[in-house]
Amino acid sequence: MNARQATRAVRAQISSASGHLARRRFGQHFLVDDAIIDAIVTAIAPQPGQTMVEIGPGLAALTLPLLAHIGHLSVIELDRDLAQRLRADQRLDVIESDVLKVDFTQVAQALSATKLRVVGNLPYNISTPILFHLLAHVAVIQDQHFMLQKEVIERMVAQPASAAYGRLSVMLQWRYAMENVLAVPPASFDPPPRVESAVVRMVPHAQPPAVNQPLLGELVKVAFSQRRKLLRHTLGRWLQEKKFSGTFDVQRRAEEVATGEYVQLAQNLAASLVSGDGS
Repeated sequence: MNARQATRAVRAQISSASGHLARRRFGQHFLVDDAIIDAIVTAIAPQPGQTMVEIGPGLAALTLPLLAHIGHLSVIELDRDLAQRLRADQRLDVIESDVLKVDFTQVAQALSATKLRVVGNLPYNISTPILFHLLAHVAVIQDQHFMLQKEVIERMVAQPASAAYGRLSVMLQWRYAMENVLAVPPASFDPPPRVESAVVRMVPHAQPPAVNQPLLGELVKVAFSQRRKLLRHTLGRWLQEKKFSGTFDVQRRAEEVATGEYVQLAQNLAASLVSGDGS
């Protein structure tokens, strides 16, 4: 039996031992395509000694190949039945929790790790909240590799002046360099989802511009609240309410403004509020 056959056998054992069926409320779609699994592991390029956390290991499709490279892995699994089965593998630290409640900074401290590599097949119904949750812990993250709905990844990596460019693009591009690394068809899953999937690589910028993240988030949310209108109708009025005395071209639509310009505006606005020029 070769390594791939052994992995497939263990994965089947986890599934049959628990009698597990995909649960819609958890957004479960289990990856079963060995060629895609190999391609994802290659993209992640796990190395011995690295501290890695997997979100939503499910039937261990990625977990087992990763363990073959790094020997030990922490996994976050909400499904109680799957978490119980995963604990049978002594190489795994199982965190049975909703990922949105996991403090990744504390996880890094508990593992005595300076940086974490985070991977996973994220539940598509809460993928954006998970991305924003991880943004709060980016200081302890080396990189992230996630399988997501293809449409979401297209929004993440979108450039200005495109229909996909929006709030998610700005808030993530400020902090990460991102790349769509692999397309994953629905047939790669059991049960197949109704959408196309892809894998994204997210690497935190080494020296991102310092900015008040809540202020940037509010600013960008206002800007894209009516994306078909010129910014003078939305962001312009909001800046007036803040009594911002600086200059910013609001005779554009939100999608025409680059991430760097939004960051610069947030910095200028923060300085204005501190100096007392704004309210």
